Amino acid sequence: MADLNAIAEELSKLTVLEAGELVKLLENKWGVSAAAVAVAAGGGGGAAAAAPVEEKTEFNVVLANAGANKINVIKEIRAITGLGLKEAKDLVEGAPKTVKEGVNKDDAKKIKDQLTAAGATVEIK
Repeated sequence: MADLNAIAEELSKLTVLEAGELVKLLENKWGVSAAAVAVAAGGGGGAAAAAPVEEKTEFNVVLANAGANKINVIKEIRAITGLGLKEAKDLVEGAPKTVKEGVNKDDAKKIKDQLTAAGATVEIK
């Protein structure tokens, strides 16, 4: 059996480019794929790994349908956006339309709850 400490020592001497070539070579030889590979650079340097998936932090609130009670929905749109009566009415009648863009998750849920309570159908994207 091979001396694992000696192999580890040799791998520690590889440059990042050499380590990448080694990964490709082993993938081809063994018929596998390395989803996330961590290779220690010489002297305890950095490691190469797959980037973590970022959680979405900005949401768009879209009015999909005003429902049967447009007047209440128009009132809520005015309160949420600060639009005038005509602009709010045009937004509601032109559904599907974006009500707010780039809001955080809590605000998006709050806006959705307000509009849903008024009788509208709302989507968060």
